[in-house]
Amino acid sequence: QVQLVESGGGLVQPGGSLRLSCIVSGSGFSIDYMGWSRQAPGKQRELVAGIPTGGTTNYADSVKGRFTISRDNAKNTVYLQMNSLKSEDTAVYYCTARGSKIVNVEGARVRREFWGQGTQVTVSS
Repeated sequence: QVQLVESGGGLVQPGGSLRLSCIVSGSGFSIDYMGWSRQAPGKQRELVAGIPTGGTTNYADSVKGRFTISRDNAKNTVYLQMNSLKSEDTAVYYCTARGSKIVNVEGARVRREFWGQGTQVTVSS
């Protein structure tokens, strides 16, 4: 199985910055996508940023130009640098990873999505 552990959340004033980190551990799955989602109180979870292996990063319109997702494959870590934070960025932020593994001799694969426990980000003066 795959485990994801987020860190870096906290309280920050509007206009401030935070950097979230997510360490991925475990084995068995070939991870080909990592991302960050968030869920604010009373709202649905939304994808904030994604970084596929060897692909192009993507961002929600609400965070473009302010947030940057990156990954360090040597450390099995994905980051979310958040700048110019706004009150509407307040949410629980979740790290996600998607991958697949071979399950039989014929080469059939199963695909799974894994989630971290979440880290709270609060933007308030």
